[in-house]
Amino acid sequence: MPRQKTVPKDIIRERRTKLHIRACEGELFLPDAVKEMRNAIAMTQVDFAYHFGLTRKQVIELENGRANPTLETLVKVCRPFGFKVGFVFPGKPPRW
Repeated sequence: MPRQKTVPKDIIRERRTKLHIRACEGELFLPDAVKEMRNAIAMTQVDFAYHFGLTRKQVIELENGRANPTLETLVKVCRPFGFKVGFVFPGKPPRW
């Protein structure tokens, strides 16, 4: 598998900021989020898996929406990006 080109830090910072904005707006869902996080830091699936203590197969399944990740796996992947795993209302939260 070919390595991704080295990406300047300012572009990586911009990509991460866009991810955070999409997450705050409720537009970031797990399969796409994992792929976008990986691309934001310019890593191949193999590099991403190695860096986060996963297998390439786990990364592929996460990105394709076929995985049933454990909380530990989600934390491994999300924490470096400043995300926390938790319950989120789809759409607008209900009025109590």
